[in-house]
Amino acid sequence: MRRNAVAWAALVLSGAALIGSRDFSRPGTAAQEIPAAGQKVAKDLSRAFEAVADFASPSVVHIRVEKKGGGGGMFGGPGGGRNFRFFGPDGQIDPKDLDGLKDMLRRMHPELKGDDLDELLKRFIPQGQGEQGDKEEAQPKRSRPRVEPQQFGSVQEGIGSGFVYDDQGHILTNNHVVEGADKIEVTFDDGEVFSGKIVGTDPGSDVAVIKVDAKNYRPLPRGDSEKLQVGDWVIAVGSPFGLSQTVTAGIVSATERSAGINEYESFIQTDAAINPGNSGGPLIDMDGRVVGVNSAIATSSRSYSGVGFAIPISLADDIADKLIKDGKVSRVRVGIRMEPMTPALARENKLDPKTKGVLVAEVVEGSPAAEAGVRKGDVITGYNGHQVTGPSNFKILVSTSEPEKKYELKFLRDGKEQSAQISPDPEEQVKFAFEQAQPRPRPRAARPDGDQAESKGFGLGVQPLTAEVAEKLGYPKGTEGVVVVAVEPESAAARAGLEEGDVITKVMKDKQPQPVKSPKDLQESAKGAEELTVLVLDVRNPTEDGQFLTLSKKAPVEDKGDKDDDTDKK
Repeated sequence: MRRNAVAWAALVLSGAALIGSRDFSRPGTAAQEIPAAGQKVAKDLSRAFEAVADFASPSVVHIRVEKKGGGGGMFGGPGGGRNFRFFGPDGQIDPKDLDGLKDMLRRMHPELKGDDLDELLKRFIPQGQGEQGDKEEAQPKRSRPRVEPQQFGSVQEGIGSGFVYDDQGHILTNNHVVEGADKIEVTFDDGEVFSGKIVGTDPGSDVAVIKVDAKNYRPLPRGDSEKLQVGDWVIAVGSPFGLSQTVTAGIVSATERSAGINEYESFIQTDAAINPGNSGGPLIDMDGRVVGVNSAIATSSRSYSGVGFAIPISLADDIADKLIKDGKVSRVRVGIRMEPMTPALARENKLDPKTKGVLVAEVVEGSPAAEAGVRKGDVITGYNGHQVTGPSNFKILVSTSEPEKKYELKFLRDGKEQSAQISPDPEEQVKFAFEQAQPRPRPRAARPDGDQAESKGFGLGVQPLTAEVAEKLGYPKGTEGVVVVAVEPESAAARAGLEEGDVITKVMKDKQPQPVKSPKDLQESAKGAEELTVLVLDVRNPTEDGQFLTLSKKAPVEDKGDKDDDTDKK
């Protein structure tokens, strides 16, 4: 004990000596003034945000919906946020998440006290869970009843956002905000509340239009989402967690982003905070013009993670006009199956690796594309005056066209640019072979003894395709090539999408397609190569034309938010 006392005394004395040697009694240096130029820039930016917020707010609405019975649309989760996981597997909010939600609401709205805060929290908490329920953790979780949507009561409530679209009382919002709603209540910035009715919805693009009996509110002007640049400032306005007229700011993080959420999508990605309840609200540029409709967030932490998605107004505008006119959206096709143009495919086709567009993998017989002279192997680069940058972009450009109206199609053939006039047909008139055929289970490739080989480095095992094996797998009589009998997980072949039973009929060699008649042909082409481009017949649809796939030994850097399906069709 004495040794400890001595040690503490020594520590105190040494601390005193240190303090004495520092001379802390000297007056500190005066705080440096912020440069006037920097202050001016910051204040000008603040005033710009204020001006946009003041201009937009009267045109942004809070939407509350009710639905009787089971879930659907936004009713499966709180606040209408898509891709927002908030409830645990047993239907309860994790106490840690509940505390975080309370803290966030207190920071956002310090005026909310006591009963007001509790009342707001009830919108997001399953019935029966609250302050008292959070503390009852002694009860084993498995004995709690699973909370299903219909257990919230006979009437479910959800919230979202929207904005005035025109001077006829039309409000633009998301399909998932109003889908399945029995009652819609629309509240404006001035406190006026109106009953809303659905004019039309389009699940494929997640766009919806509702209407209220009010024509005295100013529509928000529309901007040009196609001119947005990464780094541009944008503002999101909406009702996150029911807190109406909430304004957040950020930048455009990416454009033409595919997230695998909607059938037709080419999102604007932003780091402006978007949370449950923001869905359907406007994304606005610094001129006060709508450039997008806030729609979803990507998160793995059950809260906003800096990745929000908005539907470009160029797409939403077109859909909304059709919904107002016809109450539905009728889409068209030109009859091609396409693949994204990768640098590897561009090189194999003797094109600049930076070439943007889509590679034609199949042309439907008798389709508008066939009548326009489009061939398999062409690279489509433009449509109706717009640049084609990928499958999602082209899919949207075509689907929003008018049937039987002529549009200019630009494409590359043998490295030379060509153009043609094309008239899309209604989608029900253009059917692909796999859509007409009955779906069939994927058969497994036979594995007889004999000539079998592996393409080293590509994770691919093949063997000769005999007439017997071809018939068993459903390939047309006379099909020649090698059949895939093994694909190593996470190999180049697996990344390219090859499966057992697929048949390789050609390989690109010296920039020309060469027939593959034996495993040896494939091995020779693969020897020493870092990439291998092959023509593959799909075992799931053995009567279809094949498509070129590029196998690369170098694993690509994965971008989970931008995956284009290489079997997109239009």
